[in-house]
Amino acid sequence: MPEKKSGQPQFESQPFFQQLQEAVTEQIDRSKDISDEEVLERIDGLLTDKKILPFMTLSMRRALRTELFNSLRRLGILQELLDDNEVTEIMINGTENIFVEKRGRIYQWHKRFVSKRKLEDVIQQIVGKTNRQVNESSPIVDTRLENGSRVNVVMAPVALNGPVVTIRRFPDKPISMEDLLRFGTLNRECAAFLKKLVMAGYNLFISGGTGSGKTTFLNVLSDYIPKDERVITIEDSAELQLKNLPNLVRLETRMADSEGNHALTMRDLIRSALRMRPDRIVVGEVRGSEAIDMLQAFNTGHDGSLSTGHANSPADMLARLETMILMGMDIPLEAVRRQLASGIDIIIHLGRVRDKSRKVLEIAEIIGFEEGEIRLSALYRFQETGGFKGDAPKGEAPKVYGTLQKTGTLKNREKLQSAGISLKEGTNEADPV
Repeated sequence: MPEKKSGQPQFESQPFFQQLQEAVTEQIDRSKDISDEEVLERIDGLLTDKKILPFMTLSMRRALRTELFNSLRRLGILQELLDDNEVTEIMINGTENIFVEKRGRIYQWHKRFVSKRKLEDVIQQIVGKTNRQVNESSPIVDTRLENGSRVNVVMAPVALNGPVVTIRRFPDKPISMEDLLRFGTLNRECAAFLKKLVMAGYNLFISGGTGSGKTTFLNVLSDYIPKDERVITIEDSAELQLKNLPNLVRLETRMADSEGNHALTMRDLIRSALRMRPDRIVVGEVRGSEAIDMLQAFNTGHDGSLSTGHANSPADMLARLETMILMGMDIPLEAVRRQLASGIDIIIHLGRVRDKSRKVLEIAEIIGFEEGEIRLSALYRFQETGGFKGDAPKGEAPKVYGTLQKTGTLKNREKLQSAGISLKEGTNEADPV
């Protein structure tokens, strides 16, 4: 673990900070909406008075201005991290320890929450904006920020070392396929192949571990969905950033109220979506019995549907889906496997390699169901081409060099043919439409 990074002092822990905060609050007329610009004017009016803080340099006053504003109108000390484009994950372990992920590496941040109450206030501010609640009787919640960042909160009595908040921060500008190619996530041959599969209406399932880039990859693939199709997205917390789809409907689950009523689950939303005349259904992530309804959507004429799930390999993903379905429905395992084999066409497996970069590790086709088992055929697998090189800058992990190697050819080509797309004989290379 790298050492804590230094930076501007944290003013919130100083006695004068609360006095300034109260002074600004007193100047705000609560009878009307006050704009951010007006709040900054009040702060500037206080900070330009050198008699108040005569010991401060100009740079310190600027930092104090930002911290005061964030405490009044944003998420306090977290706002600095949320505004940093290099930060991809924020991990808050109680009031004392805040960790951030940058470029695949985890660092401990030098700032902290001044009290448990302050951290809890920030948590309530976050969950309140999405009409969710978290407390001792319901100590776990998944929600999102206004910019789509994913948030998980765990509080007492479950969290023993104080409130735990994990924020997955997505890029302000959605990542494109060209970005993934530049990052080395996959190569152009695979990108062109997947583009044709999406256009032709293959049902794709994206698997991978935590932080492997599943949601980002799903967003990228959605760019290839024809613009004249009706697409419905279903998520626990809305975080997908599907672009350029005029006929797009976004659905998000709802927690039960304080009396335990009126919850809307993923299963409820999937069943409702089937009545909304979708061409394609996109399920953000399956974690439980909603896998039944997701599979039914895949098997009832909604070709080109997409979903994601946590797993260590394509085969492991199928096993996990079997378990999820059996948890929600008492049906024979053979029937479950037949449905999986007919509903999902392709599994794209993502992961992180040793240098923490995200890669497509395998693309596998489900080619059928025989002798009680689902048959998988690997089409591409990631192979290291240059080994684990030690030429990285000081303090950073050595870089892994490799590419996706073709290991098989697509066998099920009916959907491509129906869409007027053909593959060159013996390859996965698609001819122009």
